Amino acid sequence: MDYDAQLDRAIQRLHDEGRYRTFIDIERRNGQFPKATWTKADGSEEDITVWCGNDYLGMGQHPAVLAAMHEALDATGAGSGGTRNISGTTVYHKRLEAELADLHRKEAALVFTSAYIANDATLSTLPKLFPGLIIYSDNLNHASMIEGIRRNGGAKRIFRHNDLAHLRGMLEADDPAAPKLIAFESIYSMDGDISPMEAICDLAQEFNALTYLDEVHAVGMYGARGAGIAEKLGLMGRIDIINATLAKAYGVMGGYIAASAKMCDAIRSYAPGFIFTTSLPPAVAAGAVASVRFLKTGAGRALRDKQQEHARVLKARLKALGLPIIDHGTHIVPVHVGDPVHCKKISDMLLEHYGIYVQPINFPTVPRGTERLRFTPSPVHAMADIDHLVRAMDKLWAHCALNRAELTA
Repeated sequence: MDYDAQLDRAIQRLHDEGRYRTFIDIERRNGQFPKATWTKADGSEEDITVWCGNDYLGMGQHPAVLAAMHEALDATGAGSGGTRNISGTTVYHKRLEAELADLHRKEAALVFTSAYIANDATLSTLPKLFPGLIIYSDNLNHASMIEGIRRNGGAKRIFRHNDLAHLRGMLEADDPAAPKLIAFESIYSMDGDISPMEAICDLAQEFNALTYLDEVHAVGMYGARGAGIAEKLGLMGRIDIINATLAKAYGVMGGYIAASAKMCDAIRSYAPGFIFTTSLPPAVAAGAVASVRFLKTGAGRALRDKQQEHARVLKARLKALGLPIIDHGTHIVPVHVGDPVHCKKISDMLLEHYGIYVQPINFPTVPRGTERLRFTPSPVHAMADIDHLVRAMDKLWAHCALNRAELTA
């Protein structure tokens, strides 16, 4: 085989389909987010506004987070020095796990290097702990959940997105004595819709199934102390395992699960993705502790409220222009384009002509024909930033001759 030619063909297919992904070089500026500097291919620089970041609340630049990281870095150095089992468990990791357990009102928590690894490692390990386990998974679950379920070698059932009748039918069809687990998300990040969490918990109780909830896009963002949608709905006590991230609303890096002490102990002891991975640097763990603590407070609630306000304003203004917004009442603002070439073209023109950075979301992240631009307004975006974005989208939508709904304003 001509390996280089095969690689050329694989990459060319992406170009032909209009979904080849281009990474741009940006440098975030501390104290100025969402502003950043874009270094172009010719070496020149341009100031841009980031509209697709996952640092939803700007906590990646918060003084309390930075101070904690500086203090830990000066005290301990750069890395953790090993896996959690071999010298990589520090006081900073233990503090973080205690803070997360408290956040979700669970007995324990277990920190991983990312939420992807936490999902993959946990879901692939559970059948070792519960032989014969059947996992029921929403068909729009994140790739990390899908991969963990695929690798575990156990039985799986895929139910239609948020379809309770379909899920019930699958539960009824299986052996009542078999161990079961329902895996789902709170907020599905591509559309911003919310799962019917209470009804899923009711089904889990009826069929004696464990519940596994991915709160990645909700932690820090919802609930009185930022524990997510389960906290907002008063359902944390009915969720057996919560997975979430420290890399979005908390502005740092890492992922975790929160569950019973026995569950966390078992995952810690059996999951290769935990056992054989170097632990987070202490400075990162310290910054995460500071961020989680801050967002539990009234000041954290104020940030969440301001973010929600900015999301509502952006949605209303884009809707008034007739742009096809997907609005499920959450902080995520997807604008449906429906074509990979137009999606990338608008993204490129926003960056080049308006200094607005938003990545196109194409297949396989979303199904073909549902390509979109996904905006994530934050409390540190100014109203002037929103105004600039709306005007740019209006002009580019007209330039590309894309359809609009009937204008509402």
